[in-house]
Amino acid sequence: MDSLITAAARALAAGDALGALNRVALRDDAAALALRGIAMAQLGDLVRARALLRSAARAFGPKEAVARARCIVAEAEIALVSRELGWPEKALDAARATLEVHGEGVNAAHARYLQIRRLLLIGRLDEAERELGELDPVSFPPSLRAAYELVVAGIAMRRLRTKAARAALARAERAAHRAGIVALTAEVESASLMLSTPVARLVAADGERPLLLEEVEALQASEALVVDACRHVVRGPGAVVSLARRPVLFALARALGEAWPADVPREMLVARAFGAKLADESHRARLRVEVGRLRAELRTLAGISATKRGFALTPRRVRHVAVLARPVEERHGTVLALLADGETWSSSALALALGASQRTVQRALETLAATGKVQAFGHGRARRWMTPPVPGFTTTLLLPAPLPSD
Repeated sequence: MDSLITAAARALAAGDALGALNRVALRDDAAALALRGIAMAQLGDLVRARALLRSAARAFGPKEAVARARCIVAEAEIALVSRELGWPEKALDAARATLEVHGEGVNAAHARYLQIRRLLLIGRLDEAERELGELDPVSFPPSLRAAYELVVAGIAMRRLRTKAARAALARAERAAHRAGIVALTAEVESASLMLSTPVARLVAADGERPLLLEEVEALQASEALVVDACRHVVRGPGAVVSLARRPVLFALARALGEAWPADVPREMLVARAFGAKLADESHRARLRVEVGRLRAELRTLAGISATKRGFALTPRRVRHVAVLARPVEERHGTVLALLADGETWSSSALALALGASQRTVQRALETLAATGKVQAFGHGRARRWMTPPVPGFTTTLLLPAPLPSD
């Protein structure tokens, strides 16, 4: 490998995209195209970056399978940052296998890391944890070690393991400082802010207050009966009842939990569960049926007793009831939650992450755009969505490893 290619690769490894371009901007050989592609990705021109990487992959000869595999890995990372979550997993798997066979352990580990990041984005935590267990971070360079610890922290946060998340973020911070990549350090700092930002609300009859992640963890581990509006479950000591597919029953459980220890008037329960402003005899009859179904679902955790004006929740074996709600509750809140990461998403990627149809997501985005809560750019298949930028907030792109190696 010539000296300019080596110098450009080292500049990229240090996060100096402009320095890399100064060395290879006028060259069009395969290695230079690949390095230019990574540099353009770090500078934010993802469309140009992808085109350069594809050109590089075609330009590498038939005996340069490793170089082509590196191009595929880099392109997969661009797809991940672009939130194009439907990119072909088989191609990345094949590239990873090629890298492993040829002794490219670090680049192969980076390919697996990208697969894990994708699984994390679409909520497949069990698979992400299994894949993470296949990685041994001991031999990772600092940049990849920091990325690895960020994934560990992300899984721990979603599992409500605050202590493990803090430890992983501390390791990520040390590794990012050793790597000396400013964008990587900023990504670690941004992830750390999540531990000091409210993630939920505790709702009760006497008011509500925000909760940090560690407070949510403590609540879930307590002896309280928790009506969880984030996951649509009712949780008590030793038992969890999911009502995710029973929206009417969950609406009733939440209304009863918020009013506890008082009862809830029938008219209010009808409004919360059925959306009816006025309760007639048919609504009352339906309410009795649904309350009976909820009583059967919660029989091991709580009882539901009738009162003169409505119904009341009576927990078993616990003395406290808590209702856990999202920080902001509004229509299409889950779409906004995904867009809150500051990246640009396609409607197909949002549909994949939410487990919904693409048309349902498109209608939600159109509704949010009409109120100025999201904005779009591009047309057709290139159309992307994001929340309006917040002053002082920047997104980061991490492409830590140089494509070619010396």
